[in-house]
Order: sequence, then structure tokens, then C-alpha cells
Amino acid sequence: MKRRTFLKTVSGVAGSLALGPQPLLNAAPQAAPAPVETVAGLPRRVLGRTGRRLSIVGFPGLSLIHYSQSECDAGVRKAFDKGVNYFDVAPAYGNGTCETRMGVALQGLDRSQYFLACKTKMRDAEGARKELETSLRLLKTDHFDLYQLHHLVKPEDVKKALGPGGALETFLKAKKEGKVNYLGFSAHTTKAALAALKGFNFDTVMFPINFVEYYLRDFGKAVMALANERGAALLAIKPMSRGAWPRNVERTRKWWYRSVEEKHEVDLAWRFTLSQPGVVAGIPPSFLDLLDKAIDAAKDYQPPTAADLGQLQTIAKNCESIFVREESMVAGTMPCHGPAFPDSPHECGGGHWT
Repeated sequence: MKRRTFLKTVSGVAGSLALGPQPLLNAAPQAAPAPVETVAGLPRRVLGRTGRRLSIVGFPGLSLIHYSQSECDAGVRKAFDKGVNYFDVAPAYGNGTCETRMGVALQGLDRSQYFLACKTKMRDAEGARKELETSLRLLKTDHFDLYQLHHLVKPEDVKKALGPGGALETFLKAKKEGKVNYLGFSAHTTKAALAALKGFNFDTVMFPINFVEYYLRDFGKAVMALANERGAALLAIKPMSRGAWPRNVERTRKWWYRSVEEKHEVDLAWRFTLSQPGVVAGIPPSFLDLLDKAIDAAKDYQPPTAADLGQLQTIAKNCESIFVREESMVAGTMPCHGPAFPDSPHECGGGHWT
């Protein structure tokens, strides 16, 4: 960001929704980005206006909650050797456990050769600063390549984060200090994502881009459209989700949603997500063996055929959305007093609703 633009942005963090709609910056084309290089067989795409090259599969930092430190070390190194250079984590993952384990596991790797993304659920400037400094310490780094508002659900939280005294003030100061390079957010509802996109020119948007959610209720379509319009790169979460666990299906994993696991379905799921307009990379479910399956699928990636999409639509018909509950909560049609699903690491919008 140029100095003049930066100063203008800082001075504007005073409105009810921080900065309000801003001029578009280098709007992205309405297509999935083409790969610019392949490392160890894994394609990389350019992360929008940042110019950085990311592996199309990212490392799910939340996965480290399941393993010992030695297993985490091996998993991180194995992924890096297989071409993964995008590592994602957050303080909310195991209350710092995953940050701690990833910080140790990344030691010995050339810091310039990987892209490290972190997040904060704090919506105020003071809380965000405290969490940022703790995350930098635990991850044993002096900067994050990408720092994001984490798990936006309610538009009111977006307003707070972008408004006077909000987390955005910390983000902008940290960028000036060289502690973060690019700014983004993750969201679980359409309303929150659209409000954030309209409120500030974020570099990235992390949102569920998944065949089940898309075919059941067009979830993700509006967010992808506005992200592309505003030139924000898309980072997909839940690309392998098969929706909520059906009552008559054995839970083979202690996790809050069911994942595709058979190679054919894994390949189809990634073909769908990686073919969507503006999607640069996706984060697989939080298990190291599913990360391996995601990498294999990404190495074999090709745009989906009409037959591929037809198969995914058929699968989706028998699935249940895992995000409709949070969408309903935002609409005020459903109360929330804890996680939307058992075993979910996410509270309802970061708090208890009535």
C-alpha cells in the first residue's frame, strides 16, 4: 500500500462501518486463477493483488490439535516437501496449542519459502494487538504474511472490527510496523462477508467454497461475485465437506462435519472448488491423512466436466448444510448458546446469542 493511500485509510477509520465502500483495486478476472508454477508437482497460483504465489492446497493448522509435537514436526515437513508453502493457523485452534506446535514445526524451514497466515477473533484494537503479539511469539516469527479477522458471523461484529477502536486499527498499525504484510478476513455468513468486503479493501477473503453448500442453497455465490469485483483473492474453507453427519452414518472421525474421503469424491470436490472464480487455494479438513489426499487431488487437478458437476449435484442432494445454522442465527430465526455443532471449534459468532 502506498504511503498516501495508507494515511488516507487510517484517517478514515472513524465511520460507523470504518471506511465504507472504497474504489476497486485491480479487480480480478471472473475465472479461477491459472497456475503460475508447480513445485514438487503441486500447482501454485498468484494471491490476487499481493503477487505472492501460494500452493493451491494450504496446511490446516487446526489439524495439529490431534497429534504429538513429533508428529506435527513430521507432518509440516512432509507437506512442505510435497510443495505446500501456505500455512494457516489461529489462536482459537486449541487455545494456542496449534500455534505453539506449528511454531516449533516450522523451525529449520527458510522463512522466505513459506507463506504464514494467522487470524484473530478479537474485534477491538487492544485485544487484537495482544493476540497478534502472542501469535508472533508462539509461531517464532517477526511477521505474518497474512493477518485476518477470524470467523465473522454477525454484521455488528464487522462494524465493531472496522470502526473506531476496532481491530482494523491494529491491523493497519501492524502493517506499517512490518509485522503483517496483507490483510484479510474469514467469515461463516454471507451478510458478514459482504459487509466486510464493502467496508474495507481486504486483500483476501476466506469463505466456505464447497459443492454441498453451493448446490443446496447457492452459498458462496454472492461472496465470490463481490470478492472478484473488489479484487480480493479467495481462500476456500471446507472444500472437502460432505455436510453434517447423517444420523444413520457412523462417525468415523470425531469431527463436527463429514468429509469426502474416497479418492474419486475427493478429486471431484477439489475440481469444483478450485475451478470457482477467484479461488486461489483451499484448506482441507484438519487431519494429516486428509491433507495428503487433498495434495494428491490437487496434483491431479483439472477443470470439472459437466459429468463431474452432475455427480456432485447428486451427492449434495442427500447432504445437510453445516453453515445454514449460522446464517439463520444472523437472520434472527434461531437462538444460539454455544457451538453450532458438537465438536466445532467455533462458538456462534464468537459469543452466546439469545
